[in-house]
Amino acid sequence: MKRALITGIAGQDGGHLAKFLHEKGYEVYGIIRGQMEASHPRYKAVQAEMPYVHLVMADLLDLAALTRAMQEIKPDEVYNLAAISHVGYSFRDPVLTADVTGKGVLNMLEAIRLAGLEKTTRFYQASTSEMFGGLDYNRPEKGYTETATFHPRSPYGVAKLYGHWITRNYRESYGMFALSGILFNHEGERRGPEFVTRKISQSVARIKYGKQEKIELGNLDSKRDWGYAGDYVKGMWLMLQQSKPDDYVLATGETHSIREFCELAFKEIDIDLKWEGNGADEKGVDTSTGKTLVSINPEFFRPAEVDLLLGDPSKAEKELGWKRDVDFKGLVKLMVTHDLAAEEQIIQLG
Repeated sequence: MKRALITGIAGQDGGHLAKFLHEKGYEVYGIIRGQMEASHPRYKAVQAEMPYVHLVMADLLDLAALTRAMQEIKPDEVYNLAAISHVGYSFRDPVLTADVTGKGVLNMLEAIRLAGLEKTTRFYQASTSEMFGGLDYNRPEKGYTETATFHPRSPYGVAKLYGHWITRNYRESYGMFALSGILFNHEGERRGPEFVTRKISQSVARIKYGKQEKIELGNLDSKRDWGYAGDYVKGMWLMLQQSKPDDYVLATGETHSIREFCELAFKEIDIDLKWEGNGADEKGVDTSTGKTLVSINPEFFRPAEVDLLLGDPSKAEKELGWKRDVDFKGLVKLMVTHDLAAEEQIIQLG
């Protein structure tokens, strides 16, 4: 039985990956941050959702704890998914973002090396499309590939780029099976409500049941390459099953705006939106009632915007045999359907 260790076990990708590996027969360990006892509410919540995961107390900023975890578990595969991963938040706390999202990767790699596992443990680093920055001068026509120019536009993107390069450095310096998956935006029913896609799907469900009047958003013109997180964790696993380590882009090869996401989400509750106004005065209006359901809040604009991200997954599709099962429309439907069911359950219980 293979052993896998996952950081960020309580996050979106951690949950999907843990379930995927468990179903493949792995013994799954997950690092949970802090000094929690088994009676702690967060510990109990994670354990209740994933009873097949062995939880380990450690922190990406604590090299000694990480090294002990490696020595005790001796994992065959390590998936480093933990990070300060919200782009907007990274502007508010860039120092913590740099420590966790950047230096935390170095600590994980050092822990493997100090535990004497550099020749036996395979390491996956969760890199991100935010490292590219989306600027016109470095944007390939068919989408970013593994060799495209990086130009991160946020503290999060900069910290992730450090993690990406230090992973490659340890691969080249110590012969470690260490690689990065450069994943474009991947969403789903496990996505946190602080992310725009889940904010939209939850708000649409609440509007449906009269619990909310409208959604406030930032830049509706931002375009992203959106896929389903459940499809992407399969790609992570496939990368670590190869005969030699290499970096791969996972993406859909399509890009859609936040405006499009809103339109499809409201269609799931039989509402057609029309857009009126420009810039900060733009609003999304219900064509049947004339009621404003989407408005702009300038506070949600970022100091440096990434307008468009588009990935080219050709290498992963060819070399890994990776493919996605959920398209953009299916993703929106999946998320809204999940949140509608959650609201219905609250009403029934309440």
